[in-house]
Amino acid sequence: MPAMIDGHPRLKVPHDQDIVVVGCSGDLASHRLLPALYNLDREGLLPEHGNVIGYSLADWGDADFRVHTLKSIATNSRHTIEDGVWDHFSARLRHLTGDGTDMRPLEALLTQGRRMFYLSTPPSAVMPIVQGLGEAGLADGSTLVLEKPFGRDVPSARRLNESLHRVLPEDRIFRIDHYLGKETVQNLLVFRFANPLFERSWNSDAIHRIEITVAEPIGVGRRGRFYEETGAIQDIVQNHLFQLLALVAMEPPLNMDAEAIRAEKSKLLRSVRVVDPEEVVRGQYTHGVVDGVEVPGYREEDGVAPDSQTETYAAMRLQIDSWRWGGTRFLLRTGKRLSKRETRIVVVFRDAPHNFFATTEVVRLVSQKVTIRIQPDEGMSLTFVAKRPGPAVQTQPVLMDFNYGHSFKTSPPEAYERLLHDAMVGDHTLFISEHEIERAWEILEQVLENPPPVVHYAAGSLGPREAERLVDPRRWHALED
Repeated sequence: MPAMIDGHPRLKVPHDQDIVVVGCSGDLASHRLLPALYNLDREGLLPEHGNVIGYSLADWGDADFRVHTLKSIATNSRHTIEDGVWDHFSARLRHLTGDGTDMRPLEALLTQGRRMFYLSTPPSAVMPIVQGLGEAGLADGSTLVLEKPFGRDVPSARRLNESLHRVLPEDRIFRIDHYLGKETVQNLLVFRFANPLFERSWNSDAIHRIEITVAEPIGVGRRGRFYEETGAIQDIVQNHLFQLLALVAMEPPLNMDAEAIRAEKSKLLRSVRVVDPEEVVRGQYTHGVVDGVEVPGYREEDGVAPDSQTETYAAMRLQIDSWRWGGTRFLLRTGKRLSKRETRIVVVFRDAPHNFFATTEVVRLVSQKVTIRIQPDEGMSLTFVAKRPGPAVQTQPVLMDFNYGHSFKTSPPEAYERLLHDAMVGDHTLFISEHEIERAWEILEQVLENPPPVVHYAAGSLGPREAERLVDPRRWHALED
């Protein structure tokens, strides 16, 4: 039988592969990667032979790394620690201290001809480490997993891709966007292409606008210096939001293999018109109240300039030049210190050409919409109009709802579990291609060169009022809707 993740069949992992987590002492590894690797081992989805090697600046031996990993799993894993599973997993763990300039000492810990390197490092460390792997002769037989950002603009993205290709071919490079590992995101393609009821209406004839939102109540925290160099457009729009846009608007692929899906995503992004700065609103949070707690403004955060013009909120209106989508508005927004944590896609259908209920006792007639909830409550809902009970013809909106936990009696696997697994087996479906990266930067080129001025919004709000002009005469769907 094929291996399973929580009862779901998966491709067979190679039996002989070492896994190296570079930057294993950092937040991403501690909160996501190490617990995900433990959960994969629990399901029998790590290679039968091979070490899990942590590489970092921390002055640790193997025992220290095991203690750190155990704490990470206890705090962050969706499964409790089981003695037998931990004993099996911890026996794989090794640690090497280093700064990435000389990767040759790693060879002593590598036991297999195949290996996967996961770079959980700052962007500035990526190329020195990759070059070090090449110089040490460790690139042969290796795959490389990279976290965003993939450049800062078109020229830097191209330079990064060219530098990577000097060491590794494209088919062994996995650019990760953890949103693509979420079950609801993967279900977008099934929802669209396995349900003719929706796919036949998935065009500008039926759909008025599509809103894609990534909202967070948290601030920048300890990432102030990093955020000063990036901002919301580079941090979220260029990757997460554009990937969701590609999946919701792409044409049907020839089949469900990686190359077919990535080809259609690339085609879709090529049809997105370069964004005019006039169609963009940039915002920055000020002092406010989130969940009943007073929080500082962005300019008061550690590492942030007192006169910073970096955006913590971005909203934009996009146009797609295609037969399917000509005339449909695409509205993207993201922000920190908003009122609620929510990632969702709202597909708003056009109103009926004639209102038959104009002379009846209509309570409220609203546009039909499909809402795809990506986090935190994964699922989908359909809002439509129904008649209220009683002799009078009174209508009101009602909801049909699908929730992963209720329907499948289980919580979906964590995104990093799926993505780590797919990288191990060499499946690129949920990873971003070099062409998608470069085109995404091209779409934003004018905005990055001539950014509109920053406006302000109170922490704990829905964002700046100025963003409403992008939707006028309608309004953004409130986060609580």
